[in-house]
Amino acid sequence: MPWRIDYYQTHLRKYPVYDFIEKLPEKSQTKIYHTFELLAEFGPQLKLPHIKKIINTPLWELRVLGEKSLRFFYIAKVGKSFLFLHGFTKKSQKTPKKEIKTALNRLKDYQNKNKQQNK
Repeated sequence: MPWRIDYYQTHLRKYPVYDFIEKLPEKSQTKIYHTFELLAEFGPQLKLPHIKKIINTPLWELRVLGEKSLRFFYIAKVGKSFLFLHGFTKKSQKTPKKEIKTALNRLKDYQNKNKQQNK
C-alpha cells in the first residue's frame, strides 16, 4: 500500500504547499507530482537525489530537480503518510534558514493543533 501525501493546513484553512504548487508552470507541477508519486510508492526507502534529511531537525527535504530547483520540507506521520509543510524555489547552494524556520513553525502549529484535538 502506498504512502499518503497530506498538506499542512493553516488556521485559516489554507494549504500553503498546495497553493505554492498551483502557482508554478504546468511543467514544474508535472515534475512535482511525479516526484510525489515516487515518494508515495517508495516511502522512506527513497534516497538521494530525491530526498535528504535536514540535520538537527525532524524535517526531510524532497528535491525536485529541473529548470527550477524546487524543495519541499515534510515529516513522516504514523499511518504511512507524509505531511508536507513548506515548499519553495531554491536559488542558492545553501538552503536559507528562513525556509527551514517556516517549515518548523508550521510543524509546531500542526503539533499544537493535534494536542488540542486529542485532549
